[in-house]
Formats: sequence, structure tokens, C-alpha cells
Amino acid sequence: MKEERITYEIFRSKRKTLALQVRRDGSVVVRAPYRISEVRIREFVNRNKVWILERQEKFAQIRMQQRQFSQEERVAGRAAAKQYVPQRVAWYADRMGVTYEKITIREQKTRWGSCSSTGSLNFNWKLMLLPQELLDYVVVHELAHRKVMNHSPAFWAVVEAELPNYRELRAKLKEYAVLM
Repeated sequence: MKEERITYEIFRSKRKTLALQVRRDGSVVVRAPYRISEVRIREFVNRNKVWILERQEKFAQIRMQQRQFSQEERVAGRAAAKQYVPQRVAWYADRMGVTYEKITIREQKTRWGSCSSTGSLNFNWKLMLLPQELLDYVVVHELAHRKVMNHSPAFWAVVEAELPNYRELRAKLKEYAVLM
């Protein structure tokens, strides 16, 4: 059996511990303190080889499943989202007693939505490909940031007040990461 050699990039900083990251493209990053030798880094990578290979395989499978959208599909998806998402935002904002600034529809690679400190909301047009309950979860999640701008227990209490089953919805949403 041929021994697989793992290639990796090293980023050094003032950190105290070694850390591994496998990116979505399968590349490996080692974050290391300045004082750690290359030999110790190589040993660390070798000790974690099984984990690295498993993550690389998982990301390879996800990349194979990812759907490629045509320009026409993107345009139609954005148009549909620009029409529909603001309606859901307005409805939930009224129920939750929050305000917001503007809504932007984008195509982010890793996020379904975001909320800025100024109250601007961004949503991924691919939300239109999800079941409505998951789109609503993302809307409620972002609007909850209008009350609490972090992911503390207080934030999750705001989400739960609107969607008592948010944990289940959040878990389901992770299954749709292949659309990103």
C-alpha cells in the first residue's frame, strides 16, 4: 500500500497551540506558534492523518454533489428572492418587533444570510431552493440579530421564542450546504 503524503501550508502566529484546518477545496492548513519546529509540525500532521483524509474525502463528495447553476437560473433565482424574501422579512420583523434597513440578495459561497450592525440584511438567493420552513429560519435568525448581535444564549432565546423547533431546523439546514 502506497503511503499518502499530505501537503499543507503553515501559518505561524503568536498562538500557543497547533491547529489543523481542511478547507472546502481539500487543502490543509496548519496554524502554529512561532517556536514550534517543522519536525513537530510534520509529526502533528501525521498523527492526524486519518482525520485529514476523512475531511478531504467528505469535502470531495460535497464538491461532486454541488449543483452548478446557469446564468439564467441565477438571474431567475435572484429575481424570485428579491420578490419573496422581503415579504417574509417584513412579516417576521413585525411579529418580532424589530426594524431593519435594507435587504440585499446575493450569492454567498458560505452563508445563507447575514445582518450588519447597521441593520442591513443580506440573503443568499439559493434560499429559494430550500423548503419554506428553512428560509423562514434564516430570516428569523438574521432578524434576531437586531436584538442580540451575537450567538449567546440570549440570542438563541429570541430565535426560540419565534421558532421553538429552531434546533431541528438548524440541523436540517446543514444538510443543504451542498447547494452553497
